[in-house]
Amino acid sequence: MNIKEQVQKMDAIVSKGAIVEAVKEFFAPDAITSDYGNGGTTGKPAMIEKMEGFAGSIANVNGIEHHYTIADGNVSASEFTFDFDMKDGSKIYWHEIIRRVWNNDGKVIREEYFNAA
Repeated sequence: MNIKEQVQKMDAIVSKGAIVEAVKEFFAPDAITSDYGNGGTTGKPAMIEKMEGFAGSIANVNGIEHHYTIADGNVSASEFTFDFDMKDGSKIYWHEIIRRVWNNDGKVIREEYFNAA
């Protein structure tokens, strides 16, 4: 499986704001996530639930900018800026690096988020 092609496809979906769809398509069943070292998820169903809850709390997407991606072997790193207005009146502005480890089937088995600001 060509990991560079897989990460390009996933980043294109994320760039359109379809984060739930990206998880559904590209995560392995046993995928693990880590959110800035503040917890995370274990298993694809838990990540889908988390992303559905998050996506449902967005009132407006002001912008999603994909800056760059690098891939080496089965590891990729993608830099994004996310700008959201939330339904509770708060604002989210994340500039982050998303590090992914991929299995031989082209599915994400580990995803970690790092603050790039």
